[in-house]
Amino acid sequence: MLKNRYRPIKSLGGGGFGKTYLAEDIDKLNEHCVIKQFAPKVQGTGALNKATELFEQEAKRLQQLDKHPQIPTLLAYFDEDNRLYLVQEFIDGQNLLAELQQQGIFKEQKIKELLLDLLDILKTVHQHKVIHRDIKPENIIRRSDGKLVLIDFGASKQLTATVMTKPGTAIGSFGYAPLEQMQGGEAYPASDLYSVGATCFHLLSGIHPWQLWQRQGYGWVASWRSHLQKPVSQKLGRILDKLFQVEYQQRYQSAEGVLRDLNPAPVIATPVSPPPSSTSTLVTPAKPQVLQQKPSRQNTNWRTRFLVGVAITIVMFVIACFRLIRYL
Repeated sequence: MLKNRYRPIKSLGGGGFGKTYLAEDIDKLNEHCVIKQFAPKVQGTGALNKATELFEQEAKRLQQLDKHPQIPTLLAYFDEDNRLYLVQEFIDGQNLLAELQQQGIFKEQKIKELLLDLLDILKTVHQHKVIHRDIKPENIIRRSDGKLVLIDFGASKQLTATVMTKPGTAIGSFGYAPLEQMQGGEAYPASDLYSVGATCFHLLSGIHPWQLWQRQGYGWVASWRSHLQKPVSQKLGRILDKLFQVEYQQRYQSAEGVLRDLNPAPVIATPVSPPPSSTSTLVTPAKPQVLQQKPSRQNTNWRTRFLVGVAITIVMFVIACFRLIRYL
């Protein structure tokens, strides 16, 4: 029991620099978690200090990136009995190498979906100035909900598959890591993107890039299509060509750049009005017509009756006067 809280229940693997265990967190109703124990078997103070630095860096990176739902959450980092431990979220799923072995090579549509999901994670990683340096199928887990999770940020496990050809430590896996990373220990966002391309190739072909790297070095990337069982579309082929450029300056420089080519925004055409015809007739708008109001029939009848009435009154008055004069 570590820290009176974390109880290891199963070994998940190990290497020359440590071991990984599935464990239970008894403070969270025995919720599963992962414990990484740093136990290096290196000789020399320099190598030990470098390994310790990388282990601590992984903890810092996980803490930095734990807001992203597709990166494991750091739960604890501590020293107990002169050994360092890192505790992180357990991801319930299967890595892509195991998926390849069980289900066979990936179809192009599946690769496109992988790129959309994985590159979205890398956007966040690179925005935080973090370079993963060891992207490969084993370090990508498909969660039970189908989403991908990127694991192993600078863990001691990375050091078990590295090569050092110049002063300084170069980290990465043979076949997946680009030239600048393996020879000079340099890493850029474009370095991770090369590893993404190599991962796609492995899943499309079923061939481990390390097998080709052993025979041809980095020359294999010029003829990667010849190793596929089924050809890919021109669009995906152009994207992989650019990811596989040996010189990092010639590759995509950001995950956003790959996403733009993979899923370009639709172009909305602006409707153009046709030019006016030279034979068209110019129509002058008609002047508004003013309607003259006709006199109402009701008003006309009323006037007629009034005039007739007046005339009758005058006639009767004249007759009355005539009779009066006659009697006199």
